Amino acid sequence: MGIIAIFRLGSFIPSPGVNYGNVQICTAASADNDILGIINLFSGGALLQLSVFALGIMPYITASIIVQLLRVVIPRFEALHKEGQSGTAKLTQYTRYLTIFLAVLQATTIVTTARTGVLFAGCGAADSGTPVIADDSVITILLVILTMTAGTGLVMWLAELVTERGVGNGMSLLIFISIAASFPAALWAVAQTPGGLTTFFIVLAIALVLIVAVVFVEQSQRRIPVQYAKRMVGRRTYGGTSTYIPIKINMAGVIPVIFASSILALPTLAAQFGDQTQPWVQWIIANFADPGAPLYILVFAVMILFFAFFYTSITFNPEETADNMKRYGGFVPGYRAGRPTAEYLRYVVNRVTSAGAIYLLLVALIPTIAFVLLGVQTTIPFGGTSLLIIVGVGLETVKQIDSQLQQRHYEGILK
Repeated sequence: MGIIAIFRLGSFIPSPGVNYGNVQICTAASADNDILGIINLFSGGALLQLSVFALGIMPYITASIIVQLLRVVIPRFEALHKEGQSGTAKLTQYTRYLTIFLAVLQATTIVTTARTGVLFAGCGAADSGTPVIADDSVITILLVILTMTAGTGLVMWLAELVTERGVGNGMSLLIFISIAASFPAALWAVAQTPGGLTTFFIVLAIALVLIVAVVFVEQSQRRIPVQYAKRMVGRRTYGGTSTYIPIKINMAGVIPVIFASSILALPTLAAQFGDQTQPWVQWIIANFADPGAPLYILVFAVMILFFAFFYTSITFNPEETADNMKRYGGFVPGYRAGRPTAEYLRYVVNRVTSAGAIYLLLVALIPTIAFVLLGVQTTIPFGGTSLLIIVGVGLETVKQIDSQLQQRHYEGILK
């Protein structure tokens, strides 16, 4: 709870050299700007306030995803992953270094866009009446970049502390806090729309139905039976047990949606730096700046399907699983150990992932399409990405807390 309080407090403390009053004016003037919306959501609104924790946990997320993807390209990373605790510690160290590098890069980009008026849609430039950087000297700019980078390092450390204490995944939990913190303001904004209370209750009903659907699917799994043959070691018999391999319907989690959203934000961000009168800039803004645009929805859907299969293929290796089963005398009934088992596992995973990808697609797009039809702003935190994160992290945290309670207050079999 103390870490959560520190995380939220840092989201409101402005970086040194930032004119907080002008930032508030520019934020209100560019409320309809969708640029960097998902990053601002994950930072709990700290990004557009240029606070100490403006970058939030996003550099750490990006670094973690990059390190996982590099396991496919760099054999050394895959070897470290298989080494156990020592290899994982090495990969974690690489992730930390990459996080700091990305934080410096993103902080420099944010400060540059804020000084030139791009971040707040023409407001906050150094030569305007409302500069967001009070002193435009090199020392002040470097101080702001250093502060944001240090804030990211502190957030990364806080997230790892939460993970070490066994409460859950600290990175996911901080994202959960950031999104949940923006819910009250978003609910109030929906109530102020032309539809009033009618629109408010329709949005709540859609959110509740989606939450029930997400809970149902996230808890669902395809169980592949596994049997272990009996082995005699000395005078003792080992094995002879039956278990199963749980294959979740949504093995990729929310990663495909985050990947697709982040990549689709790049063309719009690039267009903001171009000449607004150019045809290509106007075409990008018309088709990719609005999440309700037909082309945006089509490309978003294709990318979600692609990343769902891509990320699942990275996280689950049928050959490795089949080899481990064969090493310990396990087999799937009806299939020989080794290659036939690996082919069967790949077949099952592909079929289950197909259903999981369609589920991700529906959860990500139904709120956007429904809110467009209702005339509600599509950047409110009731989108598919937010609901997936909120429900998924909530379920995982409850499981972690339950396991901790059972370890400390286990009543045993004698009761």
